[in-house]
Amino acid sequence: MSRIIPDFSHETAAHARGAHRVVGVDEVGRGPLAGPVTAAAVRLDPERIPEGLADSKTLTAARREALFDRIMATAEVSIAHATVEEIDSLNILRASHLAMERTVAALAPDHALVDGNLVPRGLACAATAIVKGDARCLSIAAASIVAKVTRDRIMVDLAQQHPGYGWEVNAGYPTKAHLEALLNLGVTPWHRRSFRPVHNILYQENSVTH
Repeated sequence: MSRIIPDFSHETAAHARGAHRVVGVDEVGRGPLAGPVTAAAVRLDPERIPEGLADSKTLTAARREALFDRIMATAEVSIAHATVEEIDSLNILRASHLAMERTVAALAPDHALVDGNLVPRGLACAATAIVKGDARCLSIAAASIVAKVTRDRIMVDLAQQHPGYGWEVNAGYPTKAHLEALLNLGVTPWHRRSFRPVHNILYQENSVTH
């Protein structure tokens, strides 16, 4: 099965409809048990598109880092987050949309190309949802790389403050080692209490202590 190569056709189509400032938007971090959800918006310069842009999930960490630097040097970029508290109070889908809304607002585009099948309801401009957009659209691929590298760096920093959970390698996702650490070390302030494995541990602790 041949891999899809992202192209600039979605941006070109938006320009043809009269949009001047077109950005790609993606988020990362819906699945982890810990840490924020991070979104990025990228407006590429058609004359300076970094070679090798692809869905961040298909790239090695070293390749993502190299492309991150090139994107930051050649494009307009915005990064925003939704906190663990917002994830727990809103739900992860709404929190990820909130992060997207924040990152788009910072770049003030007139059209956004959004990864996925839903357009966040609070987006400050017209938008098109593109399923598998990070694999099909260059601006979204760039946004996926920026969001992934940024969030991974955050989790490496948090791992130094809360060692033992393996966040420097699992980025907060529920790996076997992370789940075992949750049981042995307990829940940190960076854990999402609305997520079942974390909630269950807290509930068990409350059952034991009360």
